[in-house]
Amino acid sequence: MIFSEPILNSFTWFNFLNAGLQSPLLATTNEAEYAPIVLTGVLLSLVVIYLASKIGGELFRMMDLPPVLGELVGGVLVGASALHLVVFPDSGAAGSDSIIMTILQFINNLSPDAVTSIFQSQSEVVSVLAELGVIILLFEIGLESDLKELQKVGYQATIVACVGVAVPFAAGTAGLILLFHAPVIPAIFAGAALTATSIGITSKVLSEIGQLKSREGQIIVGAAVIDDILGIIVLAVVASLAKTGEVDIFNVIYLIVSATVFLIGSILLGKYFNQSFVAIADKLQTRGNLIIPAFIFAFFMAFLGSAIHLEAILGAFAAGLVLDETDKRKELDEQVKPVADMLVPVFFVTVGAKVDLGVLNPLVPGNREGLIIATFLIAIAIIGKVVTGWAVFGQPGINRLAVGVGMIPRGEVGLVFAAIGAASGTLDKPLQAAIVIMVILTTFLAPPLLRFAFKQSPEEKESLEKANVIG
Repeated sequence: MIFSEPILNSFTWFNFLNAGLQSPLLATTNEAEYAPIVLTGVLLSLVVIYLASKIGGELFRMMDLPPVLGELVGGVLVGASALHLVVFPDSGAAGSDSIIMTILQFINNLSPDAVTSIFQSQSEVVSVLAELGVIILLFEIGLESDLKELQKVGYQATIVACVGVAVPFAAGTAGLILLFHAPVIPAIFAGAALTATSIGITSKVLSEIGQLKSREGQIIVGAAVIDDILGIIVLAVVASLAKTGEVDIFNVIYLIVSATVFLIGSILLGKYFNQSFVAIADKLQTRGNLIIPAFIFAFFMAFLGSAIHLEAILGAFAAGLVLDETDKRKELDEQVKPVADMLVPVFFVTVGAKVDLGVLNPLVPGNREGLIIATFLIAIAIIGKVVTGWAVFGQPGINRLAVGVGMIPRGEVGLVFAAIGAASGTLDKPLQAAIVIMVILTTFLAPPLLRFAFKQSPEEKESLEKANVIG
């Protein structure tokens, strides 16, 4: 049969529309077909993550080192640097790079396209669990913090945070331009990466060594929160620079105002919320009558933080600070711990898993320039934060070294800077590698240095001297 041109065109459009309608259906069918395999991959990933966190944590505890450091090292071993069991697409890995995906492909006889789709979905689920882990971690830290004590050191924490942002940013940017002749915008971006402080890692270590509620601990946590806010603002500015070559001043003003209003407003409103929260918890009779309302509040605050373009973890921390003032704080703290024990290790292991220690190999010619720049960045990263301890005034007997060391770890925050810089094309490979190395070493060095700094705290020396006098 011979069709006329109009009829042929009609068939062509029909086939086009039919294909367009079928594509989502086919995609949905494939997703439904792969869902059990994605679940299998997530479960196997969690087995690896929990084994790595527990073995690493126990080994480091035996060596009198913070277990959180063991979780990070465990993540490095099972991640992109060694065993390739837990790897992620956003770190440049493909499905074929994952040992877990290789196992699933063998068991289920999967095609390469199916492996790619399942790998993407599985990685997204694990990443979401890790994000929930850090949100719950900051909620728990907020519960363990004393709002009244934080308010006492508020101005000190603000000064420490401002010095901890300004010194490394200025020194890093100027040094890269003057010593290494780096272009201005990449130098600014790398300098901005030096400003970050990982509140998650520092506060976890402070909690483990029993120093979270000390004067030093409260200054560090308060400064890290403010540092995080300043870091968000700095990141917005440099990202705008990298994208357009100019700064959106209105966006910067918006971030400053919204962050300030959000934190102060949350704390002020919390005084009125506490009584309502306790009354609701007392009226509920089913299981979870306390912890479920608490998580509803924490997740809602995290949502608000994210919705106004801040960080979800800031909202979770603010929620913890608010509920810390209730009469149910101790009971709630005990109920949150098992949930944190399940999800927080996922966060720390995935942070380690995303680190590629291959950038440390000096035998690769492309890494050598990055190693030289990294040495400079590491020196600035450590010195620029340690000096913050000497920005504290009006606090006799304060352990200034501990305050400075507590601000050192960059952790996941520094990795975010490196990832955005790489994605935007702002950072070349040597500078990107240098930032990654700086993040790795500051993250791994800070926990043992923090423990060492607190061993020599003035309070401990004073108590030892009193014990010797009494003896």
